[in-house]
Amino acid sequence: MAGPPVAVVNACTRDGQGGSPTAVVIDDATLTDGDRHAITRRTGTSHTAFIDTGTAGTPTVRFFTSAGELTNCGHGTIAAQAVLLHRSGATEHHGRQRTAGRTFATTAIRRRGGVEVWFDQGAIALADDGDATGGGIIAALGLQRADIAAGVRVASPGTPRLLVPVQDHGTLQSMQPDFDRLATECRRLGYLGCFTYALSPTARTAAARMFAPAIGVNEDIANANSVGCLAAHLLDTSGNGDIEVHQGDTLNRPSSIFASATRTGSGIVARIGAVVDLAPPIVLG
Repeated sequence: MAGPPVAVVNACTRDGQGGSPTAVVIDDATLTDGDRHAITRRTGTSHTAFIDTGTAGTPTVRFFTSAGELTNCGHGTIAAQAVLLHRSGATEHHGRQRTAGRTFATTAIRRRGGVEVWFDQGAIALADDGDATGGGIIAALGLQRADIAAGVRVASPGTPRLLVPVQDHGTLQSMQPDFDRLATECRRLGYLGCFTYALSPTARTAAARMFAPAIGVNEDIANANSVGCLAAHLLDTSGNGDIEVHQGDTLNRPSSIFASATRTGSGIVARIGAVVDLAPPIVLG
């Protein structure tokens, strides 16, 4: 039986190139979670966003990888909002999205190079992590303790992940993790994955790589939620919560994500933005 139309877009492009191919499906009440898993596997993308537009004014979006459903997905949110703007025919939209019981603000604007999308990530919990530097997970990343530039931290916008600063860009680019071991360690410690990064001398930009084999994604081309987590960490430790992060270079898919973190009465929150290049829809038969 033919499946629903699937739009594959490039989320989080850099200077009009690259980005993370992300599948977006306008959900159907007849789809089961088994159907959604099958569609995700067939698209060949790392993530698929399923949009239920039946809820008045506020679409509900769910995210799947080949391994299962995710609580949230930053670049999936960016892709979904770009597709919704495209379908509406409007040039700009300020709305809201519901995911995993949380409703948050979104903005999508047509630009010359694609659709620029921003969303409110919400509060980010930060904690130091002694377990990670104790051995297994750092070794699974293919790193030595001397490769770590500063303190390793856990950051969670709802799902915890490890933020791992490395000494320089060369160390970052040459990393060769043991993905089976890393998946085991992340599951043992309850982490989505490991976001490794190298800051520029000004700390206004960073290069990064996200490894998440525990959820079926060995290396992510773009991980927007982790960029928001990094912005929160930088605000907490240096007072500067604005960052642009480049990913995807080792995969020949350059990506760029912006984040700005601020302190509020409910803790540190972040706003995340990127540009989406819309591709023609692909219909699965």
